[in-house]
Amino acid sequence: MKKHKRIVGFFLLLSFLIPRGLSLAEEASAPRQEIESLDGQVQDLKEKIVEMNTLLFRLQEDLLFPEESSVVVFLAVEGGNYFALDSVKLNLDDKLVSSYLYTDREVGALRKGGVQRLYMGNVKSGDHQLVAIFTGKGPQEKDYKRAETIHFNKESGAAFIKIIIRDSSAKEQPEFAHETWN
Repeated sequence: MKKHKRIVGFFLLLSFLIPRGLSLAEEASAPRQEIESLDGQVQDLKEKIVEMNTLLFRLQEDLLFPEESSVVVFLAVEGGNYFALDSVKLNLDDKLVSSYLYTDREVGALRKGGVQRLYMGNVKSGDHQLVAIFTGKGPQEKDYKRAETIHFNKESGAAFIKIIIRDSSAKEQPEFAHETWN
């Protein structure tokens, strides 16, 4: 009988402790679940912030440079054997709008096919003059300075101008060209 009472007492004790142990385990895992839930919420917020930042950037670009009046000037280098670029200055309608001094690394990137945005701004519709002044080293490592004048007519919509520095093997000189499109 004593043995039987001990067994019953043991089971009663177990029946009391097991649910209490389970509730303690649930309480310990609850903060983990809350933390995991918060991690997911934080990640969602980060994604929404990045998305909002992108939208704000686009809105800022649209407000500062409306398509109807914007002009964008790019620079590309094709070759580079006859001209080592040091700097570029851009004058738009007799106003200095951009000036850039290049590192060897930047010149190397342009020679590999990179394109640089030199200027982005607003102009009224009509005729305009863009003067690009290039300085660097020409053939035989001599100082070289060249100005390229580009006349363009700004119509509705954005205007894009790409200035290209390329090698002229026939002349053994650099050649400066441009492309425009709306």
